Amino acid sequence: MTNPFSAVRDAVLDLDLDLDLDLDLDLDADGNEAQGARKKFPHQPIGQAVDMGHADDGTPLIDPRLFDSSEFRRNPYPYYRIMRDHHPVFHDRLHNCYYVTRYTDVEAAYFDEVGFNTIPKGSSSGVLGNTQLELSGLEHRRRRNIYGRHLVGAALTKRLPALRSLADDLIARWWHPDNPKNVEVDGGTVVVELGRAFANEFPIGVVAQVLGIPVEARAQFNWWYDAMMSGLGGSDTHHEGLVARQDLEEYVGSLVEERRTSPTHLYDEDGNEICKDIISELCHAEIDGDVMSTEEITSFVALVVGGGGETTRGAIMNLWYLLLQHPDQYQAVLDDPDLWHAAFHEMLRHSTSIGGQPRHNTFEIELHDVVIPAGSLVHMVDVSANHDDRVFAEPERFDIFRNDLYSDKILRSGYDKDGRRSHMAFGVGPHLCPGAWISEQETVVGAQVLSETFRNIRLEIDRMPTGLDGSTLAPVGLGSIRELWLRMDRPAAQ
Repeated sequence: MTNPFSAVRDAVLDLDLDLDLDLDLDLDADGNEAQGARKKFPHQPIGQAVDMGHADDGTPLIDPRLFDSSEFRRNPYPYYRIMRDHHPVFHDRLHNCYYVTRYTDVEAAYFDEVGFNTIPKGSSSGVLGNTQLELSGLEHRRRRNIYGRHLVGAALTKRLPALRSLADDLIARWWHPDNPKNVEVDGGTVVVELGRAFANEFPIGVVAQVLGIPVEARAQFNWWYDAMMSGLGGSDTHHEGLVARQDLEEYVGSLVEERRTSPTHLYDEDGNEICKDIISELCHAEIDGDVMSTEEITSFVALVVGGGGETTRGAIMNLWYLLLQHPDQYQAVLDDPDLWHAAFHEMLRHSTSIGGQPRHNTFEIELHDVVIPAGSLVHMVDVSANHDDRVFAEPERFDIFRNDLYSDKILRSGYDKDGRRSHMAFGVGPHLCPGAWISEQETVVGAQVLSETFRNIRLEIDRMPTGLDGSTLAPVGLGSIRELWLRMDRPAAQ
């Protein structure tokens, strides 16, 4: 049997590029080991790139092994700048894909339902199941129109008390005698790790609550979420993720059948009925006499579980990490709580935990003199689009007051007016992230509740990763920070 890596290696070696790729690989007898497929790229100061060589005309080159390196994960933006300026459509032959990195190109592709109509088949249907991510056209719009109205506007506003109540309950657990959140109290000061104490649990707790998962099943719901997240990407835990999804779908399927005749509701802190939970709403929602099938509802729930936790966890962590490094901006949101929304959107533009969205092109497309064959894997790189200096001035600067970023109501159509543009963290167009609105609400409400608890909050520098100099804080890089250690004065009531 032909070793699949050999084919990739040979394709790279056949490139007519002046690159020292060092791909003379030491394969074992079965051709399985490929040591030369990786290259150690030295860490550079933030904003500076490793020199990967130049073409005869002086154009900087990109070594595709860069994308597998820790240097790229921690310091991606100078490399994306090279790609935007010199390789706006980069053909990565090593990984057999294309990268689209300029804002206007990413935006246009998201609106092109014909040319770039959906994410690649199989990208989500493993652990997450048969979700609408892989649908396009009429069927995608049908499902989106049925459930979409329950995730935006007035429907979300009704659920605000439930979100705030959950945040209050989590923070109250910081002070329990058995210390379930490992909060450290030393006299008049308190140290918390925000992920463990709040951000890891709050988003998935919100999802469970607004969906209408019964309280007695919440612990099991958390296991389903953890197992599904661990199983993404074909890892050793993939099988457990598949089992968890099947288990979740069977359970939700039984809830759906019950709630078609007996809907359940969310309640405020005084026990007053607020509105139906989302599963109950979906069981009865109609468009042109059409309702969602049980399979469609369980598929939607699996998608919300898969996407509703980790991205919002990352948003909460990154938001506080950035704001506490810019104390003047943090003070501004304390003085004017409406600015939390601007801070949320600037955080997503600056350091989103959502890297981008993959697409397959329906037919051959030529873009920037690069021919993309039909059916290719094409990555729309949101994080690069958000740092495109053709759109955002000084894109590496975190500034909640910037006048070129639109940070009002999230629009599927995007926003381009009066010198302001939408960020691309949620995408735009037909496949804009369906959880965008609830993610904003979770992050902002959670931040507001936390800010009411925090007293003289500051980063616990000694426990945080540092940069190359060993003293400055490490950058967010791609994704989100994993731990956020905070020190505050002990609240008087505790």
